[in-house]
Amino acid sequence: MAFSEGLEVVRFQGPWMITAWWPEGAVSGGPQKLVVEACPEAPAGEVARGISTTVLRRLDLVDVVRRAQEVAPTTPPWRAEESRLSELAALAGELLGAEGVSERYLAVLCLTYRDLVDKGVQAPVPWLAERVGRKADSVKDHLKKARREGLLGSRAGRAGGELSERARSVLGEVPGLPGEVGAGSG
Repeated sequence: MAFSEGLEVVRFQGPWMITAWWPEGAVSGGPQKLVVEACPEAPAGEVARGISTTVLRRLDLVDVVRRAQEVAPTTPPWRAEESRLSELAALAGELLGAEGVSERYLAVLCLTYRDLVDKGVQAPVPWLAERVGRKADSVKDHLKKARREGLLGSRAGRAGGELSERARSVLGEVPGLPGEVGAGSG
C-alpha cells in the first residue's frame, strides 16, 4: 500500500503484511497509520478467515518504532518553525510580565503549546516554561486555567488541544503575533 510522502516500515506476520507509516521528519512516537493486508503471495486458505487479534498482538510495535527511528532523519520537523515558536513564547512572556495571567497571555500560551504538541515536541511545557521565564508547574497551571476558561479544548488522554473561537478572537487583538494562528492539526 502506498501512502503519501513519509516513512514506511513493513513487518510480516504469517500471511499478513503490516505497514506502519509516519509523516516526513523525525520519528517521535508510534505510527500515524497502520495497515494490515494479505501478502500478495499468501495462500487464499490462510487469509480467508481474516485478520485475527493474534496477528495484532504479535506485532512488536516497539521494534517497529525503533526501526523507524533508525532510518528517519534526526532533525525534528518542528525545528524549521523553532524561530516562530520562540517568538510566540517570548510574546507570551512579555504579556505575562505586563498583564499577569491575562486572557491575552493565556491565548498566546495556548497557541504556542498547541503548535508545539502538533509539531511533535516531546516536552512542550518545560520548553515553554524556560522561554516564558516561569516554572513548568506554573505554566501547567496556566494551561489548566485556559482550559477552564474555554480558551483551549482538550483531547482525551493526549496532550494539546484545539483553540476555541474565543481564543482566536483574543489572538486577533494581540499586536505583533508572529505567523498565522490557523486551526492546528489536532
